[in-house]
Amino acid sequence: MVTIGVYGFDGASFLQRLRYADVRLLLDVRQRRGVRGPEYAWANSRRLQAALAQAGIAYEHHRELAPTTELRQLQYAEDHRQGVGKRSRRELAAEYTRRYTTEILDRADLTPIVSALPSSGTAALLCVELDPEACHRSLIAQRLAGQHHITIEHLRPT
Repeated sequence: MVTIGVYGFDGASFLQRLRYADVRLLLDVRQRRGVRGPEYAWANSRRLQAALAQAGIAYEHHRELAPTTELRQLQYAEDHRQGVGKRSRRELAAEYTRRYTTEILDRADLTPIVSALPSSGTAALLCVELDPEACHRSLIAQRLAGQHHITIEHLRPT
């Protein structure tokens, strides 16, 4: 399995990176499947799903793994306190990590996701942040690696 964010890519380079990693299934773990800014319009749900379908990559939305609005606001408050923007964040707040883990990840059954992974190729966890360490997708990946022995690679723009 790989993880990938939206930031730092354009539509073409994003799809190219997925193809290079032999991604056959994209698991979208965003709460809201839109991204602000015209440079990221390609990542809005309908456009992204159309591009993935054309590239032969299956798509699933796993809203149950998305952080709640309250959790996102908690992280934004910490970003503000540290003087960093969402697009320049390098790590998650400790309280966000703790609460995301207990409120969402501990309650989630990842077994159906693991069972549905493609038999050939790989699957990708998608969110928006450039750095996986600044995104809840890294927490999901860590859980998958620890409990299901799945090898994880974090894809970044080149």
